[in-house]
Amino acid sequence: MNDHQAADIHLENSCLTVEHLDVGYDGTNIVSDISFKLSCGESLALVGINGSGKSTLLKTIVGLIPPIRGKISALGSQPNQAFHKLAYLSQFYASGFILPLRVIDVVRMGRFSRKGLLGRMKREDDEIVRFSMAQMGIEDLAEVPLSSLSGGQQQRVYIAQALASQADLLILDEPTSNLDAAAREVFMQVLTEELSRGAMVVLATHDIQQALYCNQAMLLSKQVVAIGPGREILTPEALLNTFGMAFFSEERKI
Repeated sequence: MNDHQAADIHLENSCLTVEHLDVGYDGTNIVSDISFKLSCGESLALVGINGSGKSTLLKTIVGLIPPIRGKISALGSQPNQAFHKLAYLSQFYASGFILPLRVIDVVRMGRFSRKGLLGRMKREDDEIVRFSMAQMGIEDLAEVPLSSLSGGQQQRVYIAQALASQADLLILDEPTSNLDAAAREVFMQVLTEELSRGAMVVLATHDIQQALYCNQAMLLSKQVVAIGPGREILTPEALLNTFGMAFFSEERKI
């Protein structure tokens, strides 16, 4: 194997590649023929109304549901073989817990993909957990029961849990739901930091400004309306086809 071939293999192993993917449930397509590629330090925003296929696509990328057709390669493996390299933030969580989990307990779960359920936490793991909480501004809530927090505070905890995994691929479903404007700004700073360290991020969002920030955007309406750089595809006409209304906003500056 020459150096050029070795470089190509390394590049493929650092990518998320989706080719001619059909996603849905029980053999019924929700969105068909999805193709895109992300490399280290790149982000993709999925934009669309509820029911447009965003969550279904994310669950397929993670490996929670099988693709109906097409191929997914996540970091050189099938999604279900790369679980220790990716983190998934779901849109919905159980409303109650059998155990009285504290905030720090929930964030520590982000280390399980690397340590295993019975793996012993080391000082490095504890430092990562504390740093992840600090990133989301919840370090002072470490000993507080999760169930006593507001919806916005709980969302910060779940984001910190995903960050604690230090995953190469972050799959985030509506990560800023329940967050106020200040917390959204915190999230955008964290997103910048994650991309800077080389992580790939795929997020579902209704926030056009978030989509403009990402390297690529995909407009979904039970079909791929458009995909490409946000500043090129997030046009009033495309948004009208996606949401049924046009959006006009100032360009985000970060």
